Amino acid sequence: MPGHDAVVHFAAESHVDRSILGAGPFVTTNVVGTQVLLDAARKHGVGRFAHVSTDEVYGSIDEGSWTEEWPLAPNSAYSASKAGSDLLVLSYHRTHGMDVVVTRCSNNYGHHQFPEKMIPLSVTNLLDGGEVALYGDGSNIRDWLHVSDHCRGIDLALRSGRAGEVYNIGGGTEMSNRDLVRLMLDATGKDWSSVRTVEDRKGHDRRYSLSIEKIRRELGYQPRVPFEEGIRQTIDWYKNNRQWWEPLKAKAALEAGAR
Repeated sequence: MPGHDAVVHFAAESHVDRSILGAGPFVTTNVVGTQVLLDAARKHGVGRFAHVSTDEVYGSIDEGSWTEEWPLAPNSAYSASKAGSDLLVLSYHRTHGMDVVVTRCSNNYGHHQFPEKMIPLSVTNLLDGGEVALYGDGSNIRDWLHVSDHCRGIDLALRSGRAGEVYNIGGGTEMSNRDLVRLMLDATGKDWSSVRTVEDRKGHDRRYSLSIEKIRRELGYQPRVPFEEGIRQTIDWYKNNRQWWEPLKAKAALEAGAR
């Protein structure tokens, strides 16, 4: 870190299902890893520390949208470890005067997303003639944020956000998992026979919804990629880039078999 003006800390274990199976790596990477980076940044006088977090730290919300002042109420080991890392970052601002900002995003989608996540896993399974797993009744709602909008929001917070502040970054498109699966089926020429309903995830949050009023008002953020356009481009990318995701899925299958 010596000689650098800023750190943008994306590094995290981020897959909820794996955190249910074992919390250890999530605490080690997300909490202890963040502390290690904070200490290194402070030691070497890095100017700004931008910490990338998640809307999942707020828990679940039936109505309305979370503001940055909402109490944290995580419901999985993943989200609890991210909440812990958020609090560590903010504590270094209050205790040591470090110049930090925290961003909390909604569900990302787009090109190059690792194929354990819902959209790339579902799309690549369908492209290979496989099935899509749908948790429970599929009525869980998520707000979808294109990766380019997310990165633009992070950049705004990095360059112009107020020290010690949290900024929500949302995409403005809320959709049930069931409706999302139906959209992916249509885009890949499949029907509902390719869907397998599975037992609901433990502690599955019902709905996420972020208010982006603060980052819009202070930093001029507004999502630019319409979901219909972004999801079409994303699915086309996975159709045309098998050489990128096939080795990743093969490696993951081998590792799962070894366990």
